[in-house]
Amino acid sequence: MTAGVRVRLLTPAGQVAQMLRQTGIEPSADGSTVAVAVTATVEEAVALCPVPGHRLLAVCDTVSPGGLRRALQVGVHAILRSSGLTPAQLAAAVHGAHHGDSRVPYTALVQLLGGATAPDAPRLTPRQTSVLTLMAEGHGNATIARTLSCSPHTVKNTVYELMSRLQARTRAQAVAHAVRHSLI
Repeated sequence: MTAGVRVRLLTPAGQVAQMLRQTGIEPSADGSTVAVAVTATVEEAVALCPVPGHRLLAVCDTVSPGGLRRALQVGVHAILRSSGLTPAQLAAAVHGAHHGDSRVPYTALVQLLGGATAPDAPRLTPRQTSVLTLMAEGHGNATIARTLSCSPHTVKNTVYELMSRLQARTRAQAVAHAVRHSLI
């Protein structure tokens, strides 16, 4: 899976380098096809201006609509939020960038496009919105609990409430309903 993918870290990023190595991707100083910038904001990643021929993958804490717009204009291939990032997600983004695919956080995309909640959409609590967003990213209850610093039991109850409120029988239906009504 890692054949032909070479990654250059544009910033010191011990944890990201370690995650890459866990997935069999060894960061290199030369001949790389994907450049990875680990910064606080997407604007900082864009400012690093990767070497021509590289595909930039930005790992950052904050993605503002303006920063996202600028990143898309200069051709950033992937933007990942550093919080809750797993080695598998990082490796998938690196491979996607290597092959020319793009990844952008859904919530940042909705902000950029000016999405608003539909008038007939159910109202969700902040916790429900957080849980639903993490569900949409494919996280299980245990990971959601760790990310939100709560118990797995709390997450289970919140998912149960969400399913009822959104009238969904499966997690996938709940996420689809939330996307249709711009809840996440």
